[in-house]
Amino acid sequence: MSKHSFNIARGARKQQPEGDASLGLTEAFAPIGAGDALEHRGAADGDTSLGLTEAFAPVAASHGAHVAGFKYQGDTSEDYSDPVESLEPRDEPVFGDEVPAAAPVQNCGRHGKPEPVEHPHLKKSRRVRRVLVIIVALLAVLACALGYFAFQLWNESSRAMVQQTQAQQQSTDVGNLSQDNSGKDAASATTAKKTEVPNLVGVLGQTQDAAITALAHGATVTSSKDVNEEGNAVKKSVTVALTAEPADSRSGTPTVYLGLDADGKVIQAGYSAATASLGYGSLSFADAVKNEHIVEKTLREAGVNVTDGSAKLPSDKTSYSTYASDGTTLVKENCSFNGTVDINGAAHTWSSVLMYDYSTANASGNLADTVRIIYIYINA
Repeated sequence: MSKHSFNIARGARKQQPEGDASLGLTEAFAPIGAGDALEHRGAADGDTSLGLTEAFAPVAASHGAHVAGFKYQGDTSEDYSDPVESLEPRDEPVFGDEVPAAAPVQNCGRHGKPEPVEHPHLKKSRRVRRVLVIIVALLAVLACALGYFAFQLWNESSRAMVQQTQAQQQSTDVGNLSQDNSGKDAASATTAKKTEVPNLVGVLGQTQDAAITALAHGATVTSSKDVNEEGNAVKKSVTVALTAEPADSRSGTPTVYLGLDADGKVIQAGYSAATASLGYGSLSFADAVKNEHIVEKTLREAGVNVTDGSAKLPSDKTSYSTYASDGTTLVKENCSFNGTVDINGAAHTWSSVLMYDYSTANASGNLADTVRIIYIYINA
């Protein structure tokens, strides 16, 4: 801290005439307890007035008085600073100490309140929580996707398993029926016969109208078209529905097919019906041909006298079987048979087609929904 000295005398005030009884400035500020010293000095000089130097004179040691921070420096004007200058403003700090650094200004919120300073650990933990939330969300989405694909895979596997089981069941049925001496399964080999096979041999050589009359059973022409095929003796094809016969829910009404030559005479007669309508139950394809002789029996009912065993299946099952794209699901079995027979001393050719369609059964999972149809033909 700067020390300020006051030059009270300012030059001429030091020279004061002796014997002046007026009270000077030093006498007014004389220290308490210094009266004895002043009287002693006045008595010696013969003057009772108190001078400036006497007022600020050091206190005698006998009085034990001491004024801290004050020391007499002399009474010349050069020894004291100008009191006017001491009152002027100064650039340096008044107390001589360094100005303390300003406190950091805190950020204020919308309402003027200081916002709390967030700790770095809190920021880090918040970032970690956000990352964990994102990871958990991604895992949840991934789990849902995997679950969906797993369900689709399981569904496809189940469908393939059902189809494979159906094929195995059919093969098992064939094996069981083949081992049976009678060749019949009491539960499924036969069923109630619902229709009669018309006499196809009897309509050969007749006109269209005569043939329809002979067929009876509500014979009704449903379609007729000309045939122009080189080398084919049939020039007109007529389809006749036997409307008086009960219809099958899967294959429809029994039907007769007439082939007319250029003279309008029947030279070919055919017939189709559901095997169930003819009294054959849920037989396997191989069993219907080998053990039940469905082809030969139907031909005989139509007037074509053939012996059992005339219709033979190929040894290779794949030659008459159709499979789905997976290579194991059986979709259709279709096989044609043909031969020659003597009728009234004349040779006639016959043919037959047995068809099993498993498409509906594969979709429903019920083997009873298989469509089974037999076709037979006799040529003049």
